[in-house]
Amino acid sequence: MCGRYTNTGRPDELNDRLRVPILSDAGTGRYNVAPTEQVLVVISPKGEPEARMMRWGLVPSWATDVKSGPLAINARSETVATNGMFKRLVGTGTRRALQIADGWYEWLKPEKRGELKQPFHFQVDGGEPFAFAALWTPAKIDGEWMQSVTLLTTDSAPNPIARSIHNRMPVVLADPEARAAWLDHSLDAEAALELCGALPSDRLSAHPANPAVNRVDPETEGPQLLHIPQA
Repeated sequence: MCGRYTNTGRPDELNDRLRVPILSDAGTGRYNVAPTEQVLVVISPKGEPEARMMRWGLVPSWATDVKSGPLAINARSETVATNGMFKRLVGTGTRRALQIADGWYEWLKPEKRGELKQPFHFQVDGGEPFAFAALWTPAKIDGEWMQSVTLLTTDSAPNPIARSIHNRMPVVLADPEARAAWLDHSLDAEAALELCGALPSDRLSAHPANPAVNRVDPETEGPQLLHIPQA
């Protein structure tokens, strides 16, 4: 699964890379994005990409309230077309989304019981911005419309770097053609899911991150989270 990620770039950097108008710094400059927070996504409800902020943790369209804790922060790409919560979303470009990031965290289980898990920070193409393949939906909660998103994951077995830390990894859309295709209204679920394989290992890197990532604390979020502190 993917439970934390980074989106450290500025709006102008993301515009240059993604070619989508990002008009504010909302959701950018982030080093420890966590579930239930508002995150930067790109969607195409009317055929043209646009940036929005959405809750990370999908709230189904039929929900009437938000339960405690995150709801569906990840969806398995292998079963998303048959899962009742997601199957109506993945088949239409209007409900597919790009969840913008430039890295993600995964934790290595400790060798000894009682020791803290060691976080690792994964980057694509040396740290370039990319997108997670994602799905979104609106829901009316307490009389107000809420938009929420979940990112897709896949088997990490084809990627030795990711596999060494965890058996799942996010579906990374690293290239402009893949990102455009994911939002393409003409693609059905089967064609869209063909984009959801593991990223090749030669495009992925990982290094140990600061264990402070384990705790979500806006007061200490910053670039120091990306590296183990010096003794």
